[in-house]
Amino acid sequence: MDVEEVKSLADIPEWNYDGSSCYQATTDNSEIIMKPVAYFRDPFRKGNHIIVMTETYKWKDSNCSELESANTNFRVHAKKIFDASLDEEPWFGIEQEYTLVGTKTKFTTWPLGWPHDGYPGPQGPYYCSVGANNCFGRIIADAHYRACLYAGIKVSGTNAEVMPGQWEYQVGPVEGIAMGDHLWISRYILQRVAEDFNVTISFAPKLFEDWNGSGCHCNFSTKTMRAGTGGMDYIN
Repeated sequence: MDVEEVKSLADIPEWNYDGSSCYQATTDNSEIIMKPVAYFRDPFRKGNHIIVMTETYKWKDSNCSELESANTNFRVHAKKIFDASLDEEPWFGIEQEYTLVGTKTKFTTWPLGWPHDGYPGPQGPYYCSVGANNCFGRIIADAHYRACLYAGIKVSGTNAEVMPGQWEYQVGPVEGIAMGDHLWISRYILQRVAEDFNVTISFAPKLFEDWNGSGCHCNFSTKTMRAGTGGMDYIN
């Protein structure tokens, strides 16, 4: 399909959906308004297609005269805090860990590459690993970072993690609230890529008590920190 190229946020109209279907509005006034805040190239449909990040709003009353942020729209509140410090050029670098979960195994939460009837060998050889006996799901991790690069997401690295079937990718540095937009869209793309391999993605922090958990580490700096003046006194 021939789609006209979007060159700015102003080219993207607002949209809406039924918020009562996902606990964001009541049935008597269920319309949720989506306001575009960022967009990325669509790595799946390509061409001029895009993926849009939106903030969500609901009507304050039945007259539909004034909007307020929807109950899951935390971005609108976070942006006020992020924007208050833009003079310091806050950089964020996020390390997102996740687990590839096979859907055809004995247990619905069993990670990719694990034996169907027990646990794999002890942790150690899987981190930044190579070889079919240690590394599970590289094709998915690689497809994900390529899709993110095409989309314009600032992916800066990827590696196999400590638990077999577990991976990490890094996004950043990205300044201010845009970091969250890049991270959320990268998570969406990851789950879309995994669909093609009939695998699901778990961001759960701890799938198994005695095995490495999945975190989302945040690296942060400001212009003054990066300048190297003041040392740890300033950072503290």
